[in-house]
Amino acid sequence: MSNWQAQWIWGEGEESPRNAWRCFRKSFEVPHGEGISNPTASLRITADSRYVLTVNGTQVGRGPVRSWPFELAYDTYEIGHLLKPGEMNTVAVLVMHFGVSTFYYVRGRGGLLAEVNDSEGQVLAATDATWLTSEHEGHHPRASRASCQHGFAEYIDASLWDSSWMQRNYNPVNWLQAVVLGPVGMAPWTVVKPRDIPLLTEEIITPVRVESLAKIKTFQVTATLDIRNGWIDGSEVHANRIQFLGYAASSLVSSKAGKATIGFFQDRECLQALSVNGEWIEEHRIYGSAPERYVDVELQAGENLLLIDVSSAIHTGKLQIGLYAEEDLVVSFESPAHYRELAESAWLRIGPFDAVELIDHQRVRALEREHPAYHSLHDNVRSIEDLSAYKDWIQPVNPKYVSEADVFALSVWRKENIRYAVPPQLQNAIIPNAEGANVPVFEGYDTEVLFDLGKEYSGYLAFEVDANEGDILDWYGFEYMSGEYRQDMFGLDHTLRYVCKAGRQRYETPIRRGFRYVSMTVRGAKRPIKLYNVTMIQSNYPVAEVGQFTCSDELLNDIWEISRHTTKVCMEDTFVDCPAFEQVFWVGDSRNEALVSNYVYGVEDIIKRCLRLVPGSKHQTPLFADQVPSGWSSVIPNWTFFWAIACAEYYDQTADEAFATEMYEHIRFTLQHYLMNINEQGLFAITGWNLLDWSPIDQPNDGIVTHQNMFLVHTLRVGARMALISGDQQGVARFEDAAVQLETAINHHLWNKEALAYIDCIHADGRRSSVLSMQTQVVASLTGVAKGERKEQIDSYLVNPPAHFVQIGSPFMSFFYYEALAKLGKVDHVLADIRHNYGMMIRNGATTCWEQYPNFFENRANPNMLTRSHCHAWSSAPAYFLGREVLGVRSLAPGWTEVEVAPVPSGVSWARGSVPHPAGGRIDVSWTVNESSKTMELSVSYPASVSVQVRIPEGYTGNVTELKLQLLE
Repeated sequence: MSNWQAQWIWGEGEESPRNAWRCFRKSFEVPHGEGISNPTASLRITADSRYVLTVNGTQVGRGPVRSWPFELAYDTYEIGHLLKPGEMNTVAVLVMHFGVSTFYYVRGRGGLLAEVNDSEGQVLAATDATWLTSEHEGHHPRASRASCQHGFAEYIDASLWDSSWMQRNYNPVNWLQAVVLGPVGMAPWTVVKPRDIPLLTEEIITPVRVESLAKIKTFQVTATLDIRNGWIDGSEVHANRIQFLGYAASSLVSSKAGKATIGFFQDRECLQALSVNGEWIEEHRIYGSAPERYVDVELQAGENLLLIDVSSAIHTGKLQIGLYAEEDLVVSFESPAHYRELAESAWLRIGPFDAVELIDHQRVRALEREHPAYHSLHDNVRSIEDLSAYKDWIQPVNPKYVSEADVFALSVWRKENIRYAVPPQLQNAIIPNAEGANVPVFEGYDTEVLFDLGKEYSGYLAFEVDANEGDILDWYGFEYMSGEYRQDMFGLDHTLRYVCKAGRQRYETPIRRGFRYVSMTVRGAKRPIKLYNVTMIQSNYPVAEVGQFTCSDELLNDIWEISRHTTKVCMEDTFVDCPAFEQVFWVGDSRNEALVSNYVYGVEDIIKRCLRLVPGSKHQTPLFADQVPSGWSSVIPNWTFFWAIACAEYYDQTADEAFATEMYEHIRFTLQHYLMNINEQGLFAITGWNLLDWSPIDQPNDGIVTHQNMFLVHTLRVGARMALISGDQQGVARFEDAAVQLETAINHHLWNKEALAYIDCIHADGRRSSVLSMQTQVVASLTGVAKGERKEQIDSYLVNPPAHFVQIGSPFMSFFYYEALAKLGKVDHVLADIRHNYGMMIRNGATTCWEQYPNFFENRANPNMLTRSHCHAWSSAPAYFLGREVLGVRSLAPGWTEVEVAPVPSGVSWARGSVPHPAGGRIDVSWTVNESSKTMELSVSYPASVSVQVRIPEGYTGNVTELKLQLLE
């Protein structure tokens, strides 16, 4: 860090402003070297929270990669080809500062660090007080919070900001000098270090078609309230759950008496009850099921007091509300009259009367429901005047916590929805040619155009439009639809409101989103708009599709392809669980994702990066967090165990002993703390999120969970193995001994000899679970805890699952089931399960793998909702097992120096494909079987440096053709 000349800079005002977009510029001269037309120069840059970099008007990159603030990564770009020697050159940077902690960002403060150096290391430009800065005046900082996992939705008024601000010849009138914060090494960024993975891709994806055209009517008035940050002071610094008591109040001002419909769109948060003019709405009058709930009310002329009990245990803590009134009514939200002089927004905060931060998965506790103010306010407030008795508890809500437009609510709810056949000319919006699409407008209605990308992607929406100033384009992406059913993405507001300037304009959002379908709704337009070049800029970790698979079973081919694509769009700067709802590096998920990636893409830096990020969470918990870097301090013990297992599997993949030793120190640290939770029975008992599968297995958050104990046994043995690699003989003995003792306790206390199966748990009160699940039996077999006759019994359940056992409910759990079956040599059962469960996805139009199987939702009100997330990389198991078992390619030694090729046909008559080799190159396999003659023709090519054992499957005879390929020195 010592060679930086740049200093951290920001602008005047708050250290960590909420949802702030700030622009920076620096113009500098590049010396005109003799005979040099393209100088050599590099630019190093990082920012808090995210940046978009341009040089002389050309966009160069985005970043930084997600990092802990105390170990912030910076990026380096070669920019010499963009510079003009002998002229003034301009670096322009948009910095987006979240101002709140998310599931992939820990709140720091606003800041930019950048430095341009020539080939000799001389500084051409470095962030200091000479840089100019301005708030992005077209950005609406009051856009609603997207979710607890993400930052914010997006609201841009193009008429308020000159989009050419990053060009060389732009004149930055009214821009101010940047404020110097301090040198490299200042808090909270005490360490800055080079990015450890390549830059991500940017690939233009064009939608395959305009799916539909409709004219619609929706709410006249909407609002979004950030209850969490607006009611609970200081809650921006973390993303932990909060439990609290409180109310929100506003006036519904109506031009005359009449009927109205109020809609709410948040799921299980911030709506306990509501009253209008003192009348509490009884539950039977609220229709719809969460997250959509509606109530019809009678409004009087003038002010109507709306009082909402927003008490909740919250993560996001967002209240989304929409109002539709009879057409001759004019309604609005306004601050109650007695508070209007004080209020800058239409809303009042009442309370909180009681609040507590819930660390990890603490139980929701009984708050002080008998708090005198909370209790009496519910019973006694009948009018706006009655609020005066509670003035000590009332504050006007800061406007920054109120969004006066809820684009999500406007996009999902329709009073009227009239569909039209899509005219061919409208398809020009997605055809990359010079012709634009004429988007019609309808008097008294909004116009919705829906685009289908063909499959889900993750990246940055872009479009061109010719419109009048003030025309509104509301964009809303979602993952799934079937016929007339559209699965709206409640719990995620990744909308974009774009207010047009006059004329032709292009916009490219700097916010990553994931979706398959995206709607554009035109509001307020007086004439048709012209739409061009709607695209998605797909961005992911750079990979070549080295791994391949195809076979005689077309269903398996389709399943392999959706598994491959799912893995790819879930590879960002780390593995992420999904490209839409969360974009979060879940530690446990990534273990399985890495194994799939090994067989499909064969890249290693992203895996190493993921593994190294995890120990940074020890400042939150010595047990290590389940998602990192995150403001949510949460522990799923199994996820930490899977991380340790993944460290050993990375060694198996690469034979990197130095990395194994580095990770062992962290594995030893956390396992020592896990062993502190062994109880007097010798079992692992903990309060935490004791998760393995979404199915209703008995896995309480407080007690002894069997599958968790079994995975700890396996992890202790992994710890012993990593200790051996690292030369820690004492660690080998300690962890081996701990594994034996825990395994013995499990078999003594958690086996049900009458049921001949392992029970799911022992509850904190000592009650033994009566639940028997496939999940627990799978883990018993996979980890080797079950031995002898018990293992034979358990393995019989894997082959023929008993109907009275809880069945597997997620493809994530299926990964472990397939591992256990493969160890038993039951590949035909693996393929049968893949065909059944993943075939169901294909039959329902899936282009990516689902998070859950539909049985998880069998009690949900909406039978069309097959899964929550339609693109989840923890579900990509087939791409791994088809390569490993059907092609038969398996490593036998660390670094794949020894490899086995032993195909298992399992009803497939031919197969061919490739598996990446970590040392370079790939292993190609092609085979055909004749079942009548029981013969196989098998062809294999591989790097000459690899020792390969080729085996014809038992029961077959045949010929083997081998080709050895030399690697470049």
